[in-house]
Amino acid sequence: MLQTVQELNDFLTNHFPQGEGFGAVEEAGDGWVLMRLTVEDSHLRPGGTVSGPTMMGMADVAIWSALQTKIGPSPMTVTGNLNINFLSKPKPVDMLARARVLRVGRRNGVG
Repeated sequence: MLQTVQELNDFLTNHFPQGEGFGAVEEAGDGWVLMRLTVEDSHLRPGGTVSGPTMMGMADVAIWSALQTKIGPSPMTVTGNLNINFLSKPKPVDMLARARVLRVGRRNGVG
């Protein structure tokens, strides 16, 4: 299983390099990760708010990384469904994403 921060970040670099644009793993354990994104101008909408695609991308990469801690290195896992509700205008500061795997079945994982 991929469970150390270094293993997960190396896995991202090697198998999903564009995912690095959505943050880096800072902490990890069995079935969970904490990722940090240093917000840059390319992540912002006019008015200085972090864009929805940036937040959704970060959430997607975080849960994908958390799943790797449960099933082992599996670069071909894909997202079947992702839902997000934007509750407030995010400020352009470092963003954190905490993802946790709730269930892993034979074909699906839920986080």
